[in-house]
Amino acid sequence: MPGLLYLLTLCNLVIGTGAFVLSGVLAPMASALGVSVAAAGQAMTAYALSTAVLAPLVLVLTGRWPRARVLVVSMAVFALGNLICAMADSLPVLLAGRVLMGVGAVFTAVAAGIAVALVEPQRRGRALSLVFIGISMSYVIGLPLGAWLGFRHGWQVPVAAVAGAAALTCGVLAMALPRTISAPGASFAGLGDLLRRAEVLWTLSLTLLYFVAIFCVFAYIGPVLQALLPMSTERMSLTLMLFGLSGVVGTVVGGWANDRFGPRRTLTVQLAVLAAMMLLVPLTRGNHALIVLVFVVWGIAGFGMMSPQQSRLAALAPAQAPILLSLNTSMLYIGTALGAAIGGPAALTVGFDRLAWVGVPFALAGWLTLRLGVTKGASWRPA
Repeated sequence: MPGLLYLLTLCNLVIGTGAFVLSGVLAPMASALGVSVAAAGQAMTAYALSTAVLAPLVLVLTGRWPRARVLVVSMAVFALGNLICAMADSLPVLLAGRVLMGVGAVFTAVAAGIAVALVEPQRRGRALSLVFIGISMSYVIGLPLGAWLGFRHGWQVPVAAVAGAAALTCGVLAMALPRTISAPGASFAGLGDLLRRAEVLWTLSLTLLYFVAIFCVFAYIGPVLQALLPMSTERMSLTLMLFGLSGVVGTVVGGWANDRFGPRRTLTVQLAVLAAMMLLVPLTRGNHALIVLVFVVWGIAGFGMMSPQQSRLAALAPAQAPILLSLNTSMLYIGTALGAAIGGPAALTVGFDRLAWVGVPFALAGWLTLRLGVTKGASWRPA
């Protein structure tokens, strides 16, 4: 794989940590800001909506910029957004910082476009999984470490640490990136025709639905785990780390399975496993070993789905892959926002321990879109 992809992986580790670190420290953050846990969870919604709506616009507006400049500037904006969050003394200020972070998260869509452009079609799944393994690694390193720091030293500490890491990686990018990167910029040209194609809409709908399913739970993962089994800070961090490790495994396995079996068969199995694990989560109450087992299998299935999804879109319109991958990222974050918005109120009704059941219908609806969205424009089989 091209060496540049490894640098992009490191940057995605920082972005993933910044995006999701708050989910592990929602309780102390809510207490410090004087709001409810459900209200604090809307920090995920603010970030998600910003990434979904503003990041694609930024991607197109910078479509003629050198790719290296877009990567450096977006990481700088992400660092600034984290700094504002770390200094926030009220929920509105925190949400403003999260919105700015969402703009900077355009980095991930640009990185995905570069990954697709730098390798031959039969290696796209592995290239995408390499870039996105950075996001998965954030659950192994960033999320548990952030939860430990947040509970021990205050929720602002892990956020400030992410701001520093983002500033550092921004400097590394400025020094290390080649001046010319052979990857196209994004534009809206031909987008209308693409969005009239049923297979494109079904593919994007699947991303939306399965992220709603996942994040109606994961946006509140700290309170969910505590409701299933009261844990010390150390056990919570360990549980989150194991979940993150499963995500790394899932990302690698998803990329391999995409190239070996094709995206449709891979996604069919992943969605079935995801729905089954969500059904089982409430039944693990009081048993730490079962909690870990179910969430690990969930992580392998759930994290493995991004590479097949992005491979599907790149195959549908290779020349317009950057904008399609950005739209896929938008669906990801709209799903994240909807999941957080649904999960908070739902938890007040069903309880955090049964919150996973709320996501099951969305996972099943995603499976239905996969069955309906058989593409006629590209093969589902590996090259």
